[in-house]
Amino acid sequence: MKVVNDLLGYDNLKIVQNPDWFSFSLDSVLLPNFVTINKNVKNILDLGTGNAPIPLILSTLTKAKIYGIEIQEDVYDLAQESISINKLDDQIKIINDDMKKLDQYFDANFFDVIVSNPPYFRLEELSKQNDDEHKTIARHEKNINLAELIKIARKYLNNNGTFAMIHRTDRLIEIIEEMRKNNIEPKKVQFIYPKKNSESNMVLIEGRKNGHPGLIVKEPLFIHDEQGNYLDEINKLFFRR
Repeated sequence: MKVVNDLLGYDNLKIVQNPDWFSFSLDSVLLPNFVTINKNVKNILDLGTGNAPIPLILSTLTKAKIYGIEIQEDVYDLAQESISINKLDDQIKIINDDMKKLDQYFDANFFDVIVSNPPYFRLEELSKQNDDEHKTIARHEKNINLAELIKIARKYLNNNGTFAMIHRTDRLIEIIEEMRKNNIEPKKVQFIYPKKNSESNMVLIEGRKNGHPGLIVKEPLFIHDEQGNYLDEINKLFFRR
């Protein structure tokens, strides 16, 4: 079942979704608002773009060219529809292919910024797999694992380029190890908490290719109040105009 929704509070932006597969989540709002994008950025890549919520939000923050790659053809079709509806074809280009085949489309060191909201769960976490193939691919490392994804980011980032991702906090050490193994120096981290007095369950992290050591830990980001409502800081991201 395909539906066209407003992209939260972003002026005049629509997104095409199939709720039977999955809908874009808060993660896809937090990441583009976290990553550092300056006026010199010309090319951005979203690895595993899904139906393109991250490129759509990024288009409100930069005039840079934005690319996404999505392996599932029917999800790619949703992304293409979203881009066309929003008349963003000149700024956003989506590729329907395996990100391991990016060398067919781009030279190494091409991108100034690479972002990813990747599958969070290792494939062996079988108890959490979903019967729906779309959800399994989106949530589990079936087609790409963390080490492979970061290696791809290193290859296509230019020198001093920025890589940012959102992931589970319990995998942070692994993320940092893989980033450093690939010469991406962690520069900025923000821990996400479901609410105050809870443990962090998600983390935003940004690194720089061949960057110098020096990590900034931003103030924590709390999502809900005690009644389960979004806090003001989150609402501002949803309804930024």
